[in-house]
Amino acid sequence: MDIFNPNAVKVAIDRLGGPTKAAHIMSVSNTTIHAWIKRGKIVDIDKAMQMSKVSGIELQKLRSTY
Repeated sequence: MDIFNPNAVKVAIDRLGGPTKAAHIMSVSNTTIHAWIKRGKIVDIDKAMQMSKVSGIELQKLRSTY
């Protein structure tokens, strides 16, 4: 993650209280949360929409590959 292009998924997860809390809120495993962080995007549109709603991060940023 660089300062000019932060990992929006990581920011969203941090807003939810970290990976464990985010996994509980999103009804997914910790492994899934860590995969999203590593990938830097949420491929599943339904989960991306849910994350956007609960974190306040724009959907496009959660699904982007930039």
